[in-house]
Order: sequence, then C-alpha cells, then structure tokens
Amino acid sequence: MATFSRRIAPYVKAELLKASQNQQSKDYAKAFTHLENAHVLGQESTYWHVKVHCLMMLWGIRQQDVTETFGQLIRIIGAAALTAINGVPVGNTGGSNVSPMKSMPISPEHAAIIAKVKANA
Repeated sequence: MATFSRRIAPYVKAELLKASQNQQSKDYAKAFTHLENAHVLGQESTYWHVKVHCLMMLWGIRQQDVTETFGQLIRIIGAAALTAINGVPVGNTGGSNVSPMKSMPISPEHAAIIAKVKANA
C-alpha cells in the first residue's frame, strides 16, 4: 500500500466507523454523509477510493436506491481505472447525486488532514 494510503487510513477508517454506527442506528442520511467524507479524504488512494464506492453501493442496496446502486457500480469502475493516473475530480463527494467529473471544494478540516498526510508522506 502506498504511503498516502497508509497515512490517510486512520482518518478514512474513522469516517467509515461513524457511517457504520449511523447505519446501525438507522440514521441513513448521516451514514451517507460520513461515507462522502471518507470519499473526499481517501479519493487519492486507489484502495480507499474503490472501497468507499463499494460501501456506497452497499448503502444504496440497503436503501433500495436503484440510482445510487447503479451509479456506484459505474464509479467503482472509474475509481479503479482512474485514481492512479490522477483522473478524478478533487473534492467530489462520490455520491450519484453529483457528476462523477465535477470538482468540488474541500472543507477546511478535510483539506488540513490531506495536507498533513501529504506533508508527512
């Protein structure tokens, strides 16, 4: 696993844990928000990028959300093919409600985490 992937892992895992906890407590919207946060943090890592899209697809399946489920299937393929060559839009939250090609602003909190991880990489 690349250095960035290893160093960003605790932050992505923290968001995934929050997503899981919210899913268990049936706060599905908040669970998806944490998946989006994990996506923004980990999208420069092929491993985390693909993993988060797989979890978003599972979220769509659980919610019986056909649009999200199929949208994530396409995004999984894109993440696997494009992440390593920097072909993903920065800050994109990863849900099917936004274009997979749209760059988006990164929150100051997430930008600081990413900058810290890159500085120590």
